[in-house]
Amino acid sequence: MARSTGPDGDGPRPPRVVALGGGHGLHASLSALRRVTTDVTAVVTVADDGGSSGRLRQELGVLPPGDLRMALAALCGDDEWGHTWSQVLQHRFSSEGELHGHAVGNLLIVALWELLGDSVAGLDWVGQLLGAHGRVLPMSSVPLEIAAEVSGLDPERPDALTTVRGQVACASTSGRVRSVSLIPEAPPASPQAVKAVREADWIVFGPGSWFTSVLPHLLVPDLAHALVTTRARRLVTLNLSPQRGETDDFRPETYLEVLREHAPKLGVDVVLADRGTVDDAAPLRAVTRELGGRLELDDLSRSDGSPRHDAELLAAAFERILVD
Repeated sequence: MARSTGPDGDGPRPPRVVALGGGHGLHASLSALRRVTTDVTAVVTVADDGGSSGRLRQELGVLPPGDLRMALAALCGDDEWGHTWSQVLQHRFSSEGELHGHAVGNLLIVALWELLGDSVAGLDWVGQLLGAHGRVLPMSSVPLEIAAEVSGLDPERPDALTTVRGQVACASTSGRVRSVSLIPEAPPASPQAVKAVREADWIVFGPGSWFTSVLPHLLVPDLAHALVTTRARRLVTLNLSPQRGETDDFRPETYLEVLREHAPKLGVDVVLADRGTVDDAAPLRAVTRELGGRLELDDLSRSDGSPRHDAELLAAAFERILVD
């Protein structure tokens, strides 16, 4: 797509990009996107119930801050200021007391929420402190719980479905996740997130935990409607490897098939996959075409052999796709 002109018509402006997800997958996506555009917004899942986030959520009734913190850290710059604040935000206390395991960034975010009484304003203040290259928003204004239908938990009935509740339980199940839903069933979307989706040039789904970080955005009614009806183009970035429990035995095209099952009206313009993880591109290309898009294969993984995206390689791929 051609780059849009600026407000004075005096030249192209950077693309407005909204990235969806949570945790390490969204961190990888944002670390790359901030190298491509100065107008990036992260819309982050708010269903985490483990670790520091889970403890703060349970004790104070707040949104779980962990995935929001990781997104803010990913948007920090590469200068000394950004590098230092990213480390501070991610630092965890190690002790024998109540602070053990808490991330500094989680406490900072929750403190601002209590002082300001506004989750979005609190995140904006943290972003300003960090000099973040973008904005971070929760996908919903209330804490959510994920419920998954899982098969394979009963060895005598391998096809029987069992409902598993909670993000940690869903992500670590020994069975196979078949579908997910949210509790409450129709949660309110963050109005700022809906607005960002409607005004975007591109929406980026993934990489990340498919059932617990990527798909939940499509289960928030107002946000899902915006994602389906927005004029923005949609890019799906596939994972480098299956995740135990959530995506065991997934082939590259399976991610798209599951996406279609959860959001049958959602169209896709581009699917981006690592060349080294696709043994046979034909099935993936076929499903991509069924969703209305084209397949882009590139070298995206780190050279150390770990199943993680290389920020520079991913940024180069994003630039070729998002910016003409």
